[in-house]
Amino acid sequence: MTESQSHKRLKRKSAGKKGRTEIPISKGRRLDAKNGHKAIEIERSGSSKGISKAISRLKTQKNAKKELLVPNKDLDKAKDIAKKSDVNLTIQNLSKSKRRFVKKNTK
Repeated sequence: MTESQSHKRLKRKSAGKKGRTEIPISKGRRLDAKNGHKAIEIERSGSSKGISKAISRLKTQKNAKKELLVPNKDLDKAKDIAKKSDVNLTIQNLSKSKRRFVKKNTK
């Protein structure tokens, strides 16, 4: 499926002037954007499967701060899924005005 114009716009905005979009990662996957030490994935669908896949793409970035951008209504759903996947992650709405933090379980 092709990307919507709004998804492309969010990727470019998140990457910034010196950042990159569509960074190749393992198994033929691509990360939406990366700017310095910040890896960014945008998941607009709101489906649990899509959010899980976005989190798995972020988990490949070992030395980067990980950000997942989701629509406002999906913030809590994304937080629950991220807790189960055991990763340090910042989840924000698309306008970056609200955020949720998820810490890795250290047990």
